[in-house]
Amino acid sequence: MSPALRAMLWMVACGLLFTALNAVLRMLAQQLDPMVAQFLRNLFGAAVMLPFILREGFAAYRPKQMTGQVWRGLVHCIGLVLWFLAVPHVPLAEITALGFTTPLFLMLGAAIFLGERMVAARWVAALLGFAGVLIVVAPAVIASGGASGTPWALVLLLASPVFAASSLITKALTRHDRPPVIVLWQALMVAVFSLPLALWHWQWPTPEQWAWFAFSGLLGSAGHYCLTRAFVLADLSVTQPIKFLELIWAVLMGLVIWGERPGLTTLLGGAVIFAATSWIARREARGRP
Repeated sequence: MSPALRAMLWMVACGLLFTALNAVLRMLAQQLDPMVAQFLRNLFGAAVMLPFILREGFAAYRPKQMTGQVWRGLVHCIGLVLWFLAVPHVPLAEITALGFTTPLFLMLGAAIFLGERMVAARWVAALLGFAGVLIVVAPAVIASGGASGTPWALVLLLASPVFAASSLITKALTRHDRPPVIVLWQALMVAVFSLPLALWHWQWPTPEQWAWFAFSGLLGSAGHYCLTRAFVLADLSVTQPIKFLELIWAVLMGLVIWGERPGLTTLLGGAVIFAATSWIARREARGRP
């Protein structure tokens, strides 16, 4: 199996984990202040790494690029704050559409800052995936009466290049540190930077909520591990078209857990996303440039 195809499989696993994580965090953010939810999710994300640290020793988790780890944590924390601030004020359909602009920013940034080749096929797959997302969310955006003109939608859009910058730093860090090291220090740094905002809005979770936060920490660390493994194996532009499969996972999760039946446009958009990702996966598996 080619490294590119293995990277895509890691991204598929990453998407499944992050979709489940978003469902848990959405529930917790509705029950507690979002800043508290953000802090505790990352605190537990670091805590679940403790058994591995004890087994391998603290020296194995000392980063070689500490400055990069700090910058990555700060940038990712800024993106999360923007996202959490805007989400209550923007319709769900627009949140979905604006969030899926991140892969496009990331592919452009990879070409500019990391020197990756701008392979046309990867851009075609990414743009087709984004078109599939628009097919799904367009009816709801139209029904919302054009609320996308609000300043909060611009705040949400601003979060996309910030998250892309966080991923670019992650890709650069894979040249020096192992994926578990990057996962641990990202959770630690985001927890440290988000602590002041969490204390300002502090609410004590219930025992049940503590359990959900522990589960979210496990999902988040596992998801970021899969993401980092994908970045180690292939160019960022290889992995990003797979990102759009997260919409399909979200639809399936909504059907299984909440009984939300997908409409015709959801099925059509999902078919476009699946076709685009299948095509680029077959192409990369054959080793074409």
